[in-house]
Amino acid sequence: MIVLATQMWEDYELLDSGGKEKLERFGQYVIVRPDPRAIWKKTLGETEWKKADAVFIQTADSEEWKFRSSPPTPWEIRWESIKFALRTTDFRHVGVFPEQAVNWQWIHQLMSNVQCSMFDEKPCRILNLFAYTGGATMAAAIAGAQVTHVDSSRPAMMWASENAKLSDIPKDHIRWIQDDVLKFVKREIRREVKYDGIIMDPPRFGRGASGEVWKLEDDLPNLLEHTRQILSATPLFWLINAYTADLSSIALGNLLADMVKDLGGTTESGELGIKESSGGRILPAGIFARWKKD
Repeated sequence: MIVLATQMWEDYELLDSGGKEKLERFGQYVIVRPDPRAIWKKTLGETEWKKADAVFIQTADSEEWKFRSSPPTPWEIRWESIKFALRTTDFRHVGVFPEQAVNWQWIHQLMSNVQCSMFDEKPCRILNLFAYTGGATMAAAIAGAQVTHVDSSRPAMMWASENAKLSDIPKDHIRWIQDDVLKFVKREIRREVKYDGIIMDPPRFGRGASGEVWKLEDDLPNLLEHTRQILSATPLFWLINAYTADLSSIALGNLLADMVKDLGGTTESGELGIKESSGGRILPAGIFARWKKD
């Protein structure tokens, strides 16, 4: 099994973790959030943890942020040439998943200096499903791809669009689609649209734009079967991320391998994580499976 661990960069750092919490720096602001996977002891003392600008408090009855020093809304961070507008939300997230930086780098490297068509110089077509605030979308777009960004949440779509504008990505590099993911894929099948790369970050549970219910273990295999039909004849890659203890990276890898067994290439799967700057430990942060052409 492979472990892909994001290292700190200028605008992000996992300072410490433990006691089912994590201490992170986003730009100049430090926050504390719950993380049930951090079952070990903290490395830094409580004095350091208490310096945090914001703490997400979770009890049986409520969830809320407590601020020592409120960050502006939004505040910005940068990864490479990509900018993110961050906000504290009611569901503990701030608008970026730092563990995905290893995948952004992988996508960008695959997309750089690639010609997807043997007959012309049209840009590679990439599809990002459950695309949230657009980190992977922007990583592909800045490498020259034409990206279709699909999410059922209007607030997430607006947030991603804001990030793309902050990052000075040309408007014609990204097509924004607010829709249920499976409905969109079926529509693309009927239209005979093809994509050279697929990115998907499906939630454990969710609802589509019209109230469609999504359950990862039940619905992912069917989504993959349909998505396979819109993969081009000479695809570059397929990346799947998941955030659930109910599905192993081995199972995710097996699912993806079934879809691409006739394409050759290389399939790998494993865990995503973030490396602490204090104790050097890796905080687990989800699983992945990915395929790329040889």
